[in-house]
Amino acid sequence: MLYHLSLHLMQFSHLFNVVHYVTVRAIVSLLSSLVLSFILGNWFIAKSKILFRSKSRQFTPENHKAKDDMPTMGGIFILMVVFINTLLWCDLTDARIWIFLFCLLGFGLIGFWDDWTKIKSRKGISARSKFILQCLVAGVTALLLIMTGVVDTTVSFPFFKNFQPDIGLLFIPWVIFILVGTSNAVNLTDGLDGLAIGSLMPNFALFALLSYIAGHFGLAHYLQIPFTGSAEMAVMGSILVGASLGFLWYNAYPAQIFMGDVGSLALGAGLALMAMEAKQELLLPLAGGLFMLETVSVILQVFSYKYLGRRMFRMAPIHHHFELLGWPESKITVRFGIISLILCLLSVVTLKLR
Repeated sequence: MLYHLSLHLMQFSHLFNVVHYVTVRAIVSLLSSLVLSFILGNWFIAKSKILFRSKSRQFTPENHKAKDDMPTMGGIFILMVVFINTLLWCDLTDARIWIFLFCLLGFGLIGFWDDWTKIKSRKGISARSKFILQCLVAGVTALLLIMTGVVDTTVSFPFFKNFQPDIGLLFIPWVIFILVGTSNAVNLTDGLDGLAIGSLMPNFALFALLSYIAGHFGLAHYLQIPFTGSAEMAVMGSILVGASLGFLWYNAYPAQIFMGDVGSLALGAGLALMAMEAKQELLLPLAGGLFMLETVSVILQVFSYKYLGRRMFRMAPIHHHFELLGWPESKITVRFGIISLILCLLSVVTLKLR
């Protein structure tokens, strides 16, 4: 009996040490990312003013012309902070980390190419080329997830916890759909100072928490969610929160630098992959409901104009509609950020719902 008690105490002690180690690294990596952003931010902005000046986006309100020649491609800065802190704080023996970095870099390079061609020729790469490249990177990511055994090919339903169908090879197009869809949704949201990054932060925090829970056998069992061993992604999520918070310091209204497609495409895909690795991708429509709203507003606007001959909104995505209604840009950003936070909190509540 004493032997079994001793064994249980040793197991508990080991589990506590592992959990404590991940928690400490998550907190320290967040602060490290934030401090590094403050150290490098002004230097990067100064370089971007020379290399990455761009015109305001097409199909935006007239007052956005004042943003012409603003430095863009701030996503390079975010990715740089993320990569440095990943090497400092993450367990580099975990395949999840390298797959995540591959996905982040792949989508970031697509965005970089698009941003760079906009700077040089005022026109980005074609939508078709961008979509094909996104599908290619997402497809390779899906194969890596399966080949390394990071995730299985089941789909977990938040409200039906005993229903986890195995979709087999259909998991590959499923991953492509989630990654590409979320990436483009975040890209559409990136239209006002601080809007996309401010809405991403609570989502990164949420899925960092979910990654931690899904990587903790006791918590996963208690909440009846799949145990995925994804605790290390909590550290990565914390790095993303810190890097995003640091970037918001410079991107808040009035912005000193824009994220660009290199940031929005990469971070959108990164958010989706975090959800996939925690087997909670079906929470994305709720937690990332703001990004979905922005996407749906564009779809409805196109459908309404094409088939009904009139516009449903004054301008799409929907943040421009509120802008043309007279809402100040800073108020739209803060209110949308609050909505994003509320949706993430609601997602936490669903964890215990059956």
